[in-house]
Amino acid sequence: MKGQLRPLLDADWARLMSACGTPQRKRPVTSYLSPRFAPVALIRIAAALAANGWKRSAKLFSLLNFLLFGIEVPAHLDIGPGLIIAHTQGTVLGAARIGANLTLFHQVTLGAKLADYGYNLELRPTVGDNVTLCVGAKVLGPVSIGDGAVVGANAVVLNDVPPGMLAVGVPAKNITA
Repeated sequence: MKGQLRPLLDADWARLMSACGTPQRKRPVTSYLSPRFAPVALIRIAAALAANGWKRSAKLFSLLNFLLFGIEVPAHLDIGPGLIIAHTQGTVLGAARIGANLTLFHQVTLGAKLADYGYNLELRPTVGDNVTLCVGAKVLGPVSIGDGAVVGANAVVLNDVPPGMLAVGVPAKNITA
């Protein structure tokens, strides 16, 4: 992650502009005030600080993100480029790893099935590339969300979701997208 802050922010901005249907343009300084981009920037800054050994500063940026945007993300979480967070409120990203081009809506929870204050990666979900997690989706335990999968609104995922599948329901069942 060292030295990757700028490329990650550039990839996140480019994907956001593409998703919004806006022509690609340079990222203005005011983009950091956007409710669609500011939380992503804080996540990236916290991760860069954690990767460079500035753990207390990284936690401060994570706390700031929680206080301002209601999103809880550990500073050391590995998240690929192209992150879009449509809405942040009530979101918890307690995954083992998140791939590239995640589209995330509000009130999504990724985490262990039971309280895991030690943050054991073996108890947490892994999210592939080009995944969409819809409003209120819950992904719990050591499950894998495959590339190109979609987790529907309010689904509770307790088992793996294969690539390209749609997971819906409580508990979630995989169906062809």
